[in-house]
Amino acid sequence: MPHAQPAGSGPGSGKDATARPFPGDSKIVLEQAEIARALTRIGHEIIERTRGAQQLVLLGIPTRGVPLAARLAAGIQQVEGHPVPHGSLDITMYRDDLRMRPARALGRTQVPPDGIDGQIVVLVDDVLYSGRTVRAALDALNDLGRPRAVQLAVLVDRGHRELPIRPDYVGKNLPTAHHEVVRVLLTEEDSEDAVLLGAAGAATSGRPQ
Repeated sequence: MPHAQPAGSGPGSGKDATARPFPGDSKIVLEQAEIARALTRIGHEIIERTRGAQQLVLLGIPTRGVPLAARLAAGIQQVEGHPVPHGSLDITMYRDDLRMRPARALGRTQVPPDGIDGQIVVLVDDVLYSGRTVRAALDALNDLGRPRAVQLAVLVDRGHRELPIRPDYVGKNLPTAHHEVVRVLLTEEDSEDAVLLGAAGAATSGRPQ
């Protein structure tokens, strides 16, 4: 799981911390403690649904899906007492807008040593929007192996789906207008945790969701 226009294509995407700062009229919709609680809840839901997370692999969609996957893995390990394999899944070459956007540097795909065959893979992303990022992630995953099942966890679902994709785990459902932008800040990338909602044009998203 990495908006889901290739996680955010379109004026109101709002992902990626390459975005410029929001103006003063932007508002915080999730603070640090709320993000932590949302991830704790998602972790427990994953444990329950996968019956102990024994055959679980978490793959974050760059950029912010990667630290979110690592946090979820750490939280599940704390509860279950066993390590949870996690890594990253770059979708750059699988996006459906490659011909329409400037060339982008390839990100990093890092799969646990035992691979994904026969495992339950949870894709992790920060914002779900159109669903196009997730579609690209599924294509990328197909080239890595054959998981037993694939699930999707997102911190924020802002709606406006363009593809029939639905998350299995959601931190917060956030109704938005197309002209609004959702920006997720994480300590690992931005030195703070917050989810901001602002007007389109105040920030630019790095990938379609």
